Amino acid sequence: MSDAILVHRQDAIVHITFNRPEKKNAFTQAMYQRFNQALRDADADSEVAAVFLHGSGDSFSAGNDLHDFLQLGEVNLDSPAFQLLQTLTEISVPLVAGVNGLAIGIGTTLLLHCDLVYASDKALFCLPFVHLGLVPEAGSSQLLPQLCGRQRAAELLLLGDTFSAEKAASIGLVNDVVGAEQLADKLNEVAEQLSRRPRQALRQSKQLLQMPAESVADRIRREGQIFVKALNSDAAKAAIAAKLKKK
Repeated sequence: MSDAILVHRQDAIVHITFNRPEKKNAFTQAMYQRFNQALRDADADSEVAAVFLHGSGDSFSAGNDLHDFLQLGEVNLDSPAFQLLQTLTEISVPLVAGVNGLAIGIGTTLLLHCDLVYASDKALFCLPFVHLGLVPEAGSSQLLPQLCGRQRAAELLLLGDTFSAEKAASIGLVNDVVGAEQLADKLNEVAEQLSRRPRQALRQSKQLLQMPAESVADRIRREGQIFVKALNSDAAKAAIAAKLKKK
């Protein structure tokens, strides 16, 4: 099952590919475990600029492998799936997803934890939890209303209908929609941009974006404390010097 999650590093970018195309990249518990460890490893490496998520074949992920879940017997909060979801809330390394086809269940809710999402115009999304007698997961009952408003979130979660990449973009779930043949080029372009950014600045900016809401005054003070410390760092001095040199 290790081949079902492929991990490849190219310079400062770690690529994680869901590699079970014959099952539309549906997740098993073993895949969650491998995925979780790959994220933890990338986050622990301060030289990694970002992690990119891909799906092999014609899908991003068709969600959970229900046969695998049924074989588990009782699922609890210590299972690999829930460990992965906890990791998603803790890591500071930026996450980028390239959605090339089906994104069902966790294939969609996972995107709510990504910082940048790019989709093929052939991508299809679905949150079918109510159809299965289940409830939303991965924090989607909170994150989705924050993203697109309660009524739109209710439409997606209560009706559970399939929706297009264009609709995903309209509600803010996707940054951009490109032709299927252009998706790889778009992801390579973003990877190149992120690779040029100071690593600590990327991670600290992501952490600020993830923090709970607070008063604007409190956020200004919090940003200020990090900003002043960053301004005195070698990375910031080098970046500023390089910017001035270009002028």
